[in-house]
Amino acid sequence: METTAEEQLIGPLLLARGTIDRSAALRADERWLERAWSDPATRVLVIDDGHTLVRREGDQVRAVLFSPAEAPQGPRYLLGVESEVTYFAVAAPLPGVPKREVNGRVTFAMKLADAPAGDPAAAGLRQVGGLLGARDAGLLVYAVALEAWHTTHEFCPRCGSRTEIQAGGHVRVCPQDGSQHFPRVDPAVIMLIRDENDRCLLARGPQWPEGRMSVLAGFVEPGESLEHAVVREVAEEVGVSVVRPRYLGSQPWPFPRSLMLGFFAEAVTTELRPDREEIAEARWFSREELTAALDSGELRLPPAVSIARRLIETWYGGQLDYE
Repeated sequence: METTAEEQLIGPLLLARGTIDRSAALRADERWLERAWSDPATRVLVIDDGHTLVRREGDQVRAVLFSPAEAPQGPRYLLGVESEVTYFAVAAPLPGVPKREVNGRVTFAMKLADAPAGDPAAAGLRQVGGLLGARDAGLLVYAVALEAWHTTHEFCPRCGSRTEIQAGGHVRVCPQDGSQHFPRVDPAVIMLIRDENDRCLLARGPQWPEGRMSVLAGFVEPGESLEHAVVREVAEEVGVSVVRPRYLGSQPWPFPRSLMLGFFAEAVTTELRPDREEIAEARWFSREELTAALDSGELRLPPAVSIARRLIETWYGGQLDYE
């Protein structure tokens, strides 16, 4: 099978975009943080359970940003600076968009699909990460990741005391034992496997609906390299041996804290022996078979915001116009 070192992911990795300077050196400067918060030019993104406010403006979707005076009260996180404008996130209920219970699940009363043009609505990364511009996408993915970490790390793992937020939301400190705790990131490999006939391997998890398939993925284990994780995960999930893992790109996937690292690898065996706890079905696809399955509605691809979609499109040789 021919491969080229020049292979590049087709299309941008939509959650890897961003334009702000994260300004790490300013996080510990409490005076600067207070001045920045007092500046009317500062802009605040409100984050609530992984959602923020957005609005449609023509054919674009933009995040709704507030001044500090307009922003609700809540824990605040420094996101960074761009063009002398400081950006914060505040974890608080979304202004003007109440929640309601539907079939036992709590959801937002106004979502983007139902909102009139120009009106604010609640949306998450999966819905609008690929629709927002680079600045707003970068702000939202950053805020989602910080909110998810803070929500699950309120207490010290050593003594159980409630920790305090410091360094602009990038450290939690235990007031009892002085220990510091930092946002964690879980690395995960995600890989498109090709055989000697240049077919790609797609699989479906047991919790997924019929027809939805994607590339394989798995978390990196302690003491393991990324390349070894690729080889191990493919063998464990479908029983296929692979060689030559080649890194192609990465993007954050804060659901709640993953960093997805994309690879291609070559199969040296093709018999599929799925681990039924992990994989409901797995199948090799040629480009023609993939196109036919998509056209018939038999197959659905991962969303465009995912690195899985970009890996498939890179193998395919162009962007696939399917939702």
